[in-house]
Amino acid sequence: MYQYDLIVIGGGSGGVATANRAASLGKKVALIEMDRLGGTCVNRGCVPKKVMWYAASVADTLHYMTEGYGFSVTHKGFSWPTLVEKREAYLQRLNALYAEKLDSNQVTLIQGQACFINSYTVEVKKQQYTAERILIAVGGQPVVPNIDGAELGISSDGFFELKQQPKKVCIIGSGYIGVEIAGVLNALGTEVTLVARGACILRHFERELSLQLMAQMQQDGVKFIVKQNVIKLEKVSDKLKVVCEPSPAKVVQAECCEHERTLSEGVVLSEFDCVIWAVGRKPSTENLALAAAGIHCDKRGFITVDKFQQTNVERVFAVGDVTPQLQLTPVAIAAGRRLARRLFGDEAGLHLDYTNIPSVVFSHPALASVGLTERQAIEQHSAANVKVYRSEFTPMLYAMTAHKVKTLMKIVTVGEAEKVVGIHMLGHDVDEILQGFAVAVKLGVTMQDLWDTVAIHPTSAEELVTM
Repeated sequence: MYQYDLIVIGGGSGGVATANRAASLGKKVALIEMDRLGGTCVNRGCVPKKVMWYAASVADTLHYMTEGYGFSVTHKGFSWPTLVEKREAYLQRLNALYAEKLDSNQVTLIQGQACFINSYTVEVKKQQYTAERILIAVGGQPVVPNIDGAELGISSDGFFELKQQPKKVCIIGSGYIGVEIAGVLNALGTEVTLVARGACILRHFERELSLQLMAQMQQDGVKFIVKQNVIKLEKVSDKLKVVCEPSPAKVVQAECCEHERTLSEGVVLSEFDCVIWAVGRKPSTENLALAAAGIHCDKRGFITVDKFQQTNVERVFAVGDVTPQLQLTPVAIAAGRRLARRLFGDEAGLHLDYTNIPSVVFSHPALASVGLTERQAIEQHSAANVKVYRSEFTPMLYAMTAHKVKTLMKIVTVGEAEKVVGIHMLGHDVDEILQGFAVAVKLGVTMQDLWDTVAIHPTSAEELVTM
């Protein structure tokens, strides 16, 4: 009755992982993608972002080599076009590897925009395809607000299309995307201003770490304009101007920042080479004709699913950023593979456990987190049952440098046994440290278990077993 056992709409990490796993289980699978394979992560997200982060980290290293470690280094400059050229060549190799893997698993690749005809049929370029089950994994895209002059700015997608390094940039948005781009550009020598609607960045993370990161970024040269709502962009000659909403006459001071400004006439920021929107992401569902299949979305447009990634339509599923679940590449991959194993591998009841999923913001320095924040733990378990361990120190890397970047670590525990329900870190190497400790949290580690583990000395990671 059907041409395929499974059709996957979307060739990002989640879609490709699901297609490959289903095909490896002997199913006939087609994957539909209108762009380059790999989705946002490979082409406009995690991977190119990490390349840029490494470039910025190399810039930091060059500074520390001469400042504190006795090297005599002649800095002959930095070539943004060279970095971009090498980055794009790397991404193209990844695109090819994705295609090779699909081909080796005999997954049919269909290029073009898919739209639903009904719950088991999709159309691509006027050709219809049917499947017993369909997976939607089209991901998301950056939000650009509907204000005057918004088109003068670029999104995070546009950031990865820049052929030349801008000298002066305004980033609008205080989530992880805006913070990461700000750190990269600042380290590579761009003058960066970040505009936030609230008083602090990264409001969904452990607050103390967010405040310390904000202070560190300010010390490193990033300018913060806080509690501002941008209402217009204008072009003056060849430069851009950012206009914020007028507010009642008062002085606003960002926590941990020196910046103060009277707001009676609103804030006007000007002379930017580039303005980058980083105000959130939305699901890429507008061209799918979901209504034709009867698929429900929430008020923000995300496809609603249960713990099995099942939509309201029996034969249709969704994973990744198109759902309201955690927007992380490994989450989409893990959910998709479990879905394929449940549907086609006789593993009834299998689904992804969305608790205690680790994440890292590749800021400068990086911020790593798993589990509950202190505030969340108190809300769920009451203050009387929560105990927090904290350590703040200067890593040995900076012992011989004038410029210090501190590390802050927090462990959140609950109950008499002091079960660890959250670990949060800011500082050098925390992105690599967290993975192993996330396993421990997933397995229910207690503080006594950590104390019973012999430390590796001298490292930053040993702080987590010696607090």
